[in-house]
Amino acid sequence: MFEVRSLRGRILLQIAITLLVVPFLFPLVTMVQGSLAGDGWANYEAVLRVPGLWRFFVNTVVIAAAVIVIVYVVTMLAAYGFGKLHLRGREVYFWLLLACLTLPEVVLLAPLFTTAQALGFFDTYWAVILPLAALQVPFAVLLARNFVHGIPDELFEASRVDGANSIRGFIHLIIPLTRPIAAAIFIFTLIGAWNNYLFPLVFLQSTEMQTITLVPQFFVGQFSNDQTKILASAVLTAIPEVIAYLCLQRLFERGLAAGAIK
Repeated sequence: MFEVRSLRGRILLQIAITLLVVPFLFPLVTMVQGSLAGDGWANYEAVLRVPGLWRFFVNTVVIAAAVIVIVYVVTMLAAYGFGKLHLRGREVYFWLLLACLTLPEVVLLAPLFTTAQALGFFDTYWAVILPLAALQVPFAVLLARNFVHGIPDELFEASRVDGANSIRGFIHLIIPLTRPIAAAIFIFTLIGAWNNYLFPLVFLQSTEMQTITLVPQFFVGQFSNDQTKILASAVLTAIPEVIAYLCLQRLFERGLAAGAIK
């Protein structure tokens, strides 16, 4: 981290940051303006009155919550093992896990589809939850392992002197001390699960099982391709993620900065 002390440096830094942010804000501003075109707030009222909309939200919340829980538990256990426990071949397993980051979703569709049908998961929550969680874990472990590695070893040695085993060390040290990186993992996992379009489209065929990412496509038929209503549905879809980030912003930034530096 660095600090700019001079007034000129701060002004130049602020200008540079603003120029970098503008390209990302422009699509958002355009989307909000488009959603208010024509009938204005009536576009949102029309979207909220569509039957089944809240079912899409419930499905998305269930899937996102399950993915977050699975990713958090698996990631923290793996980070604890890779960062603090003396396991034979742990570096080999760690790099094998990171190799999974090179696998795109499209390549996995065929084997996942066959597996979901064989296990009877097709058109159920688990057909989306398990693949999403598996794809989120490698990057989350990469962040969490570096964070856990930075926790002083003296804390764990002191806990062993007091008679705590590895499980108690995980519960009483890892979980409380990893809140910042847990917030970062929560945000990344929520975005990945909430915005995923491919898996729900392929694995959830019935309308009552579909997620909020399919709402704009659903509204194309509902509103005869009325772009204002479709943009309004897209804005409503993004609101939960924005709220989650604003609530966890401070922990997210701390965790991301600490987890990215070993």
